[in-house]
Amino acid sequence: MVRAFVLLCAVCAPLHALADTYARVQSGPEFTSAVEGRALTRLGIELVVSKNGAISGRAFGKDVTGAWVWDAGYFCRDLFFGAEDLGPNCQTVEVNGTKIKFTADRGTGQSATFSIR
Repeated sequence: MVRAFVLLCAVCAPLHALADTYARVQSGPEFTSAVEGRALTRLGIELVVSKNGAISGRAFGKDVTGAWVWDAGYFCRDLFFGAEDLGPNCQTVEVNGTKIKFTADRGTGQSATFSIR
C-alpha cells in the first residue's frame, strides 16, 4: 500500500508541475490576442485590457482605469485604483491556458495571476 502511494505521488508530482507551466508573452499582438474581448478576473477584481491601450474595470468596489503599451517585451501600464494613482510599472506577462500572470518591476517584483474569461 505504501509503495502504491509513493508511486502515485511520483507520477502526479510532474503532472502538477506541468500544469503550472507558463509561457512568456513576447509581443504586443500576442498579448492582445490572449486578452482581447475577455475579462481578467481574480477575487474581488475584474479588468478589461483593450487593444486600443485602455484598462478599465472594478476592484474591491472601486473603479480601475488606466492605459497600457507594449514596450520591449513588457506590458507597461499606468493605473488608477479609484482616486489613487498607482503610477507606471512595466511587467512581464505569462500565459497558461486560461490563466495570465503579471509580474511587476520587469519580472522582479510581485506577481498577480488572473483567470481569462
